[in-house]
Amino acid sequence: MQTRSQLKNNYKQQDNPEKYSFKEYKYDVNIDFDDASAAWKANKKSKGNGTYRYICQAITKLGKKCLREPINCSDYCKIHNKTISLT
Repeated sequence: MQTRSQLKNNYKQQDNPEKYSFKEYKYDVNIDFDDASAAWKANKKSKGNGTYRYICQAITKLGKKCLREPINCSDYCKIHNKTISLT
């Protein structure tokens, strides 16, 4: 017994087999997913269960990233938002 998806695939191939064949692409796609993932996580902190929250973009006096949550419509937490606006 064939499922609906198997029947759909059969109709597509009978309709126009050239339309659904694979084509060779002109450009090579070389994506390093480990680097892309690290770049995406650079300004976020994991909350668990696959969820993340943004972190403040400021650098502390010790040279580390601030781990506080930024205020709305800003890249900085409430402490660093004040210091950034004063400079």
